[in-house]
Amino acid sequence: QVQLVESGGGWVQPGGSLRLSCAASRNIFTTMGWYRQPPEKQRELVAARTSDGSPNYAASVKGRFTISRDHAKNTVYLQMNSLKPEDTAVYYCKGSRFGLDYWGKGSLVTVSS
Repeated sequence: QVQLVESGGGWVQPGGSLRLSCAASRNIFTTMGWYRQPPEKQRELVAARTSDGSPNYAASVKGRFTISRDHAKNTVYLQMNSLKPEDTAVYYCKGSRFGLDYWGKGSLVTVSS
């Protein structure tokens, strides 16, 4: 069974930065990405990266967030800068392979003053 474990969430003031990490127990995913679920809203894509390195970002985070992947460490990162209160959400890591999706348990990010 493959496991994904997120870390790096927490509280930050508007304009601040956080970096999320997601460590996979096996290096098998063709695509890894980050999703988020704000309070009382549906889960949405934040950023994803395929194994060939092509990133894809939600319009709301483009220019502020950067996804990166370290294949040697089986880890994907989400660098979040210029955070806004509307970025408050539980952030989930997802790994995909041959049509199968694996999810982490989530990491809460709270942006408030």
